[in-house]
Amino acid sequence: MDFYSTQISNLVEQLSHLPGIGAKSAQRLAFHILNMPQDQVAGLSNAMLSAKKNVRYCKECCTYTDDELCPICSNPKRNHKQIMVVENTRDLAAYEKTGKFEGVYHVLHIRLSELMVRLQGDVDEVIVATNKNLEGDTTATYISKLIKPLGIRVSRIASGVPAGGDLEYIDEVTLYRALEGRTDM
Repeated sequence: MDFYSTQISNLVEQLSHLPGIGAKSAQRLAFHILNMPQDQVAGLSNAMLSAKKNVRYCKECCTYTDDELCPICSNPKRNHKQIMVVENTRDLAAYEKTGKFEGVYHVLHIRLSELMVRLQGDVDEVIVATNKNLEGDTTATYISKLIKPLGIRVSRIASGVPAGGDLEYIDEVTLYRALEGRTDM
């Protein structure tokens, strides 16, 4: 039995496709949107459509950006000789929140070939900051085996990040300590 009109049911269904949004949260969001002023709904809708249309991968690090280069890669004050490899943009954001890492990033998105091209330049160290789980450890080992023959230092973030823990959910102090305590691979 349907409780809502077709429009409301469709809105709830579409919202429930978002990660972490179940049926109850989708319903709550749908009613919140319906109660928002028209201009705020238009702003939300326009922001989503604009982001979908204009956001792409940074040509250097493969994070999301609406420019050719993201703000980190285009910043001349960053240490471009030190690259931290992360699994996704959320992990990059988690490390940026620490305010302690002065290098640049490479967001994997399964883009190892782009990383290898970057390493043809002037790079001193690659810090592998993949999640501390089987997949992350396997990826870290594979990356290390690819990079070591190039004579570039390869290090791995230290423990302190719990096994099986996703970096995006770890507090800034723990992430900073993991970066500071990294070990050569």
